[in-house]
Amino acid sequence: MNLPLPVSLVLSPGAGGSEPGYDIHLNRSGINSIDLPSEEVNVEIGTSVSLHFLNRGAPIHITASSSNASMYTDFFHENMYVVDESVLTIPIRKESREGFFDLDIIAGYGAVKTGLRVHIIPIQRLRPVVKEEFPLQPVAHGRPHLLMIMMGISLILYSTWLYTSVDFLNIAAFLILVVGALYTWYRQD
Repeated sequence: MNLPLPVSLVLSPGAGGSEPGYDIHLNRSGINSIDLPSEEVNVEIGTSVSLHFLNRGAPIHITASSSNASMYTDFFHENMYVVDESVLTIPIRKESREGFFDLDIIAGYGAVKTGLRVHIIPIQRLRPVVKEEFPLQPVAHGRPHLLMIMMGISLILYSTWLYTSVDFLNIAAFLILVVGALYTWYRQD
């Protein structure tokens, strides 16, 4: 059986930007270095936080653990061997409250240790935006517009010109239409 793609290509994780989350760079600024995201790590209650470990050097063994996360998640400890990139997803319980927990990341079998604070925030419920719906048919507001009247007069004059071949009617229809258009153009509010 010939597969169109190698199995390793199909099973390998995609680029770090395909799934929303936070990028943590490994081996970028030095051997066994861990570069944390510059922004705060926020996650809503009942969702999950994705940490994208992006390795820019030799394959590295990392350990992610948290000693104070039991109020928010079942996550406690994870050992990972990162060749290129890996994703660690930490689910947050629906019944948890607002708060934070610390995530310790250890690289190089204990040579480098960093701490990352994960803030648990309440669900950001957006108020539904009520759009003003336009009516299916236009609503009349008083008298007919002058342009519509001028167009009607021009149509009558042009139709009469078609049947009678009097050139004055064609010229008058054209001039009335132009005057109506110019009047409407310069009369705009």
